[in-house]
Amino acid sequence: MDKKQITRHASLAAASAVLLGLVVPLTASADTAEPLQWSACRGSGLDPRQRCATVEVPMDYSDPDGRTIRIAVSRIPAEKPSARRGVLLLIPGGPGGVSLGDPSGKGQKLPQEVRNTYDLIGFAPRGMAPSSAATCGFESRDLALAKLPWPTPDGSVNATMATARRMADACARNGGELLRHLSSANEARDLDRVRATLGETRVSAWADSYGTYVGSLYSQLFPHRTDRIVLDSNENPDPTRVGRAWLAAFEAGVEDNFPEFAKWASRPGNPYRVARKAADVRPLFLRLAERLDREPLPWPGADPAELNGNVLRQAMLNSLYDPDDYAVLAKMILAARKGTVPPVPQPPDESMMQNAAAVGTGILCNNVAWPRSAAHYQKDVDESRAKFPLTAGMPRGPMLCAAWPYELREPAVRITDRGPSNVLLVQNERDVATPLSGALKLRQALGDRAVMVTVNSTGHGSYLANGNACGDRTVSRFLATGKRPGSDLYCA
Repeated sequence: MDKKQITRHASLAAASAVLLGLVVPLTASADTAEPLQWSACRGSGLDPRQRCATVEVPMDYSDPDGRTIRIAVSRIPAEKPSARRGVLLLIPGGPGGVSLGDPSGKGQKLPQEVRNTYDLIGFAPRGMAPSSAATCGFESRDLALAKLPWPTPDGSVNATMATARRMADACARNGGELLRHLSSANEARDLDRVRATLGETRVSAWADSYGTYVGSLYSQLFPHRTDRIVLDSNENPDPTRVGRAWLAAFEAGVEDNFPEFAKWASRPGNPYRVARKAADVRPLFLRLAERLDREPLPWPGADPAELNGNVLRQAMLNSLYDPDDYAVLAKMILAARKGTVPPVPQPPDESMMQNAAAVGTGILCNNVAWPRSAAHYQKDVDESRAKFPLTAGMPRGPMLCAAWPYELREPAVRITDRGPSNVLLVQNERDVATPLSGALKLRQALGDRAVMVTVNSTGHGSYLANGNACGDRTVSRFLATGKRPGSDLYCA
């Protein structure tokens, strides 16, 4: 049997195994790769020790001898060679995030004993420049942050369904073959090719947000290749919903976090105080959003060029990621109540937005099949609006996956408790994007493979970010020594 036949049989076996809760990778790792050629990294503000290289990986893992694509990787070597244990993969969030600069950035926040122990490895996931890049050529109007599936003020999903079809058509016209092969499972497979090319038998990882799903998939597909795995701000791994569950999680995430904003926004002495009592902030926000639904304020130069209810809701969502950003929402509330608008925010680079949007949507739509019926979404949005008025039904609305032009290539991987017990989850109690309720689903799926540290803190991103000293200390000790708590831990 030749290599392609073996791969095809492996692919069929993988599909059957997923249904039984077992998982095998589509193809064996390539542990005889050529050594990497390291050179200077492009970009500003990087640590001079950071070097970059390129790894060739199959575009289609069911055809490992076919077309290849490039994965850009970066490295800062362990700072104490005599203490070096291996490599620490810095797995970014997203989908549509890049960690290529992280060895110079957040990696330098790691305590010295961790930086002594590991080479810090960043990368640009498949589809993200400077790796082989994907694009859909979306219309500029579809790149605005407010183009999450916010329904119209009357709750209708017709406009978001039309946007989904328009964006999906753009992907079909402009996306190319790479777009079909963007998926979280393929990203995990790419990481194993990176591991092999680095010459490592096993890897450790610090995965953040969406990256926790990729890290979980890596641990499931290649359990014997894992050393110490930290999953920070964790996604619900439900294989029947995947990205739909992540979008829906904003309902709980906003409800968990808005009370913290309300306390801050009503605090005496706060220059951006919007109400005298915390209990008054929620109804004030809801009334203002409804008023802006009816009577948007012109906002020349902004995108969109008006401050409407959904723009306010999107600003709320963005600000709840980090308590340091509460003032952005408060300023918008104060301005809108006076009938004015805040300064126009600096728009991000459109080419970067095009790239990230194509990769993000490609992964979301290729990971799992989404419903196609507008009636299905309308029913869900109506229920969501009634139960969670702050998010106005958006978390159950139709992304462009509702009109995705491509067939699903493989079933989603089921995360199980089979494998080494070497995973540490760290999770803030109040996280707008990856709420505790979803993180507990991942904790349950991993079973005895994992220990979970729940941190009494607010914001997205816990370790060395919005967590607390207890959580940071626990994660650092695990990375440096391998010691985990004996059971799940609450860091008050």
